[in-house]
Amino acid sequence: MIVRCWLLILLSFALFAAAAPAAFIRGHAYVAVADWAAANGFHPLARSRGAFTWTNRSSRLTLEKDSHTAQINGVNVALAFPVALEKGTPFVAQLDLAKTIEPLMFTPRFAGKRIFTIVLDPGHGGKDAGNHVGYHAEKDYTLALAGALRAQLTNAGFNVLLTRSGDKYVELDARPDLANRRGADLFVSLHFNATEAGKSEVNGPETYCITPVGAASSNAQGEGANHGACLANRVENKSLLLAYLVQKSLVRTLGGPDRSVRRARFAVLRDATMPAILVESGYMTHPSEGRRIFDAGYRRLIASAIAHGIINYQQLTAVPMTSKPKPAASRSAARAKSGK
Repeated sequence: MIVRCWLLILLSFALFAAAAPAAFIRGHAYVAVADWAAANGFHPLARSRGAFTWTNRSSRLTLEKDSHTAQINGVNVALAFPVALEKGTPFVAQLDLAKTIEPLMFTPRFAGKRIFTIVLDPGHGGKDAGNHVGYHAEKDYTLALAGALRAQLTNAGFNVLLTRSGDKYVELDARPDLANRRGADLFVSLHFNATEAGKSEVNGPETYCITPVGAASSNAQGEGANHGACLANRVENKSLLLAYLVQKSLVRTLGGPDRSVRRARFAVLRDATMPAILVESGYMTHPSEGRRIFDAGYRRLIASAIAHGIINYQQLTAVPMTSKPKPAASRSAARAKSGK
């Protein structure tokens, strides 16, 4: 009995030591990226214009001081906390490492059932017109995009449902609820963006997925600006991977700026029990991108890019196979120096 008690005490101490943070910077736990990279087989490249890059045979990570964005294999991904630089050494928040960087740098091949049913959610509708540019209403173009995407996904063998098939208003919580009730495998909400300032400069796609617990959303002053848990956090890694692959496909296909994978607790994402994303496929207010959005041929191109991202996700997640090597436990980084 005494031996058993001592074993429990030692185990508790070991778990506590492993959980110790690497450093506290600005009140948050941070990890020295160089230590994490070395532990996981990444090698540093020469620093370029304030950017730090680590790479191995298959992956590449780039970080910049004070930036809220990481570049992972060429795709921009939002971070909850800015990259810190302490005595020339870059540090990244432990939460960002665990909830964003590692899930994408060490993408697991999730074993699971074949993806069959996809719910597409054309944003807005009815009394909710969404963004307006002249006589162009966002609700009309999200519905048109949903139709184009539905046709492409159906041709690829998926069963596709829409939250609305006409110009009607659907309550926000009813949209993921439909997907939940129909046992959908994926939920994709479709939108177009707009801005009041810098209309000629701001363009490009953004793809949102649910925010991790403890992190602020990319739209932290807007809808769902809190740090709590929601139903969608149960599948947050899959949603992140889906958002990443769709954003990657959109940027490569459309050729515009990469406005990154972002995090939000939108009402249409919070209660989804399956991987769920919200896609802002471009800016209606941009002089040239807006004109393209209003063109049916360009919307078919957007639909093709989203469909390609979904198919790539299907190939990664629905085929049982051995995962890539898991990252070394974050406790290895817990021994990093704070640099202070």
